[in-house]
Amino acid sequence: MNQLLRMLFASAFTLLLFQCAPYQPEGQGVVGLVTWQEGNQMPMITEDAKEGKKDKRITVGDPVQRTVRVYPLLKISDVTLENGLFQSVAAKPITEIETDDDGRYSINLSPGRYSILTVEEDGLFASIFDGEGNIQPVTIKENEWTLLDIVVNYKAAF
Repeated sequence: MNQLLRMLFASAFTLLLFQCAPYQPEGQGVVGLVTWQEGNQMPMITEDAKEGKKDKRITVGDPVQRTVRVYPLLKISDVTLENGLFQSVAAKPITEIETDDDGRYSINLSPGRYSILTVEEDGLFASIFDGEGNIQPVTIKENEWTLLDIVVNYKAAF
């Protein structure tokens, strides 16, 4: 009898789990992680590699706190570039947000196309460009959150 009750409880619990929809926050926008990468990033043979051990890090770089700034979709012709950073932008920012201490950010945005840049000490940074000359483009769709992890690597050598 106890075994039958346990089996019925386990079955009901399993069915309940499969009926629950995953949590999805309301609205739409962009979420992600900002990380910092500097120095020599060339592949090297290390003692761990010789022994067959692999680096299990998922993120590239170390999480870093930054200001993330959202602009209307920018083209490379809309900015001036100096020493790997953008010095001037032909558009006004739509919004900006500070990441948390772990580099995580979340920005609510209306559906559309935007450029996402980080504020650095000597300018603005973005490292992704599409084939049409757009700077760090992100497309926001109705009721969807877009993942954009940003690796700030202008002081890294590859």
